[in-house]
Amino acid sequence: MNEEISKILKMVQDGKITADKAQELIESLKDKNTELVKSSEEKRSDDIMDKMLKIKVNSHEGDNVNVKLPVKFIKIMLKTVGKIPISDSVKGMENIDLNLISEAIDNGLSGKIVDVKSADGDIVEVSIE
Repeated sequence: MNEEISKILKMVQDGKITADKAQELIESLKDKNTELVKSSEEKRSDDIMDKMLKIKVNSHEGDNVNVKLPVKFIKIMLKTVGKIPISDSVKGMENIDLNLISEAIDNGLSGKIVDVKSADGDIVEVSIE
């Protein structure tokens, strides 16, 4: 954008356009840049909402959990109830940080968020795919 502004200022200097016209052009450049940023943020937000949250827990005691929930559902649950409707009575689930998951969703992150393998043999994986 700085290059475009420099060109506009050069046109004013050369007498090709008026200062008022230059101001109008610069403002339209700023508006266009703001629209592009908003558009990319909206696209990222839409993309993440079409994904699934996957939680996999395999404890050494034999507890196995495989949860697959739409991110849209999770966002609604976090807004209304304040938590994800997943039992934390299964060994390993109590260590899953819902705030971390919420932040990951809000920031449009995808891929593996949590990957823990304990010395006891417990495995906890959380991903957004």
